[in-house]
Amino acid sequence: MNREYHKGYSQELHRDMEALVFGHAGTPILAFPTSMGKFFEYEDRGMIGTLTPKIERGELQVFCPDSVDTESWYNQGVHPRVRVMRHVQYERYILHEFVPFIRWKNPAWQLAVTGCSLGGYHAVNFSLKHPDVATHCVSMSGAFDIHQFLDGYYDDDCYFNNPPDFVPNISDDWYLSRYRRMKIVLGSADWDMCLDQNVKFSSILNGKAVPHWLDVWNDHSRHDWPLWLRMAQKYF
Repeated sequence: MNREYHKGYSQELHRDMEALVFGHAGTPILAFPTSMGKFFEYEDRGMIGTLTPKIERGELQVFCPDSVDTESWYNQGVHPRVRVMRHVQYERYILHEFVPFIRWKNPAWQLAVTGCSLGGYHAVNFSLKHPDVATHCVSMSGAFDIHQFLDGYYDDDCYFNNPPDFVPNISDDWYLSRYRRMKIVLGSADWDMCLDQNVKFSSILNGKAVPHWLDVWNDHSRHDWPLWLRMAQKYF
């Protein structure tokens, strides 16, 4: 399997960022790490191994960026305003630097965006803010509400990075028409601690007539990698 390590300075984040790429062709997948996860997490946790047959056949190419969660949502040592602004910078890095890198490596018109747990938040938030970029959004046990990281603080940047808040108020057909063409998967399980968030967000999408697949695994699976590895086999 083709495996590439990349490291470069980000103008948006003002520091070096690392990434791994797996595969040589196929549908590009932008895979966000879990909470405070690193760019090598999908490899270390077995996700790349699970997808290896499809990667080797040239059906999928997986792009794994690093996260800055410890500098944004999980940085308890700074004001919540600083946390959300660091997240905004990270989104700009993904949009203006990492996605162009993916396009340079892979000319496919599709872009699948995915992640597990907080990575599912990143996938959903990014895809719904940029539906002209993402064609597929696959969230596995996603947690979509960022109020828990804000200590009661809230401003416009918080609002526009909290899908349960901004999606219900969208009426612009530019967004809605693209949402309705996007392939959206919300994967969860009966013993998943994020099940309630997925059910509620599915209801929000239904309220906007946005087709999607709420897939709840009724096999006593918990919020952890064994579930997500099986989900990846099913969804990709």
